[in-house]
Amino acid sequence: MVHIVCPSLASDPEMVKLVGKFERLSASPGSIRAFMHLIGAIDVGPILSTIRTPTLVLHRKTDAMISIELGRRYAEGIPGAKFIEYPSGDHAPWIGEFGALAGDIEEFVTGRRETEDPDLERVLATVLFTDIVDSTRKAAEAGDRQWRRWLDEHDRIVRQAVEKHRGRWIKSTGDGVLATFDGPGRAVRCALALGPAVRPTGLSLRAGLHTGEIEMRGDDVGGLAVHAASRVMSLCEPVEVLVSRVVTELTAGAGLKFSERGARDLKGLPGAWELYAASA
Repeated sequence: MVHIVCPSLASDPEMVKLVGKFERLSASPGSIRAFMHLIGAIDVGPILSTIRTPTLVLHRKTDAMISIELGRRYAEGIPGAKFIEYPSGDHAPWIGEFGALAGDIEEFVTGRRETEDPDLERVLATVLFTDIVDSTRKAAEAGDRQWRRWLDEHDRIVRQAVEKHRGRWIKSTGDGVLATFDGPGRAVRCALALGPAVRPTGLSLRAGLHTGEIEMRGDDVGGLAVHAASRVMSLCEPVEVLVSRVVTELTAGAGLKFSERGARDLKGLPGAWELYAASA
């Protein structure tokens, strides 16, 4: 199905895995077959001429699921409809040139298009930084080859945990990772799970978290919240999960426990920050 819904990502193993999971959890083979038959039987062509609402029809030129000829025919059948086609073949609207698509919809509905820099997008997220405790000494004792094997295993385990808690792996920081989550509770639980998960490798982790607005920069992130999470992590004791006060406030009632660690200065950031050690 992935080669029909989003062919531009058909060779991406993560997307194949995601779409496969979605299909298995959505419906049984029998029910999806019946559902597709019902969809195929729908024909609104005869009533298109009765539509009086301003209409925008968007279609991708090489859409493998629905032919662009159908989109053109529908647009022609609706009085005054505006038709826009895009050069790609992805059926899922959030894949491909979604920026242009969203801009066309916004302009059609509001009469204007957002003028902000499209490369600068701010979203609310919980930022997680981890760090391998005493990494320099361990690397020196283990040697480059063994240390590389430990790091590869560490990255595999942490990436798996981040995905399990529905987070987004941003990048490896050399001896740790940077990840973001749309839910602070899941972020804290992921951080708490990492210590036991990597323990069999002989490594120990510390983790710092903060929730705030971040700037999306392609595959990377930036902004004050990212710097704050990094500074919180730098103050962790070995195998500790340290969070800012805002994280504790947003996870109230989530069953997590926090112990006060006092107000601390975070390098380069204004004011004193109240920090807390998290536990399950």
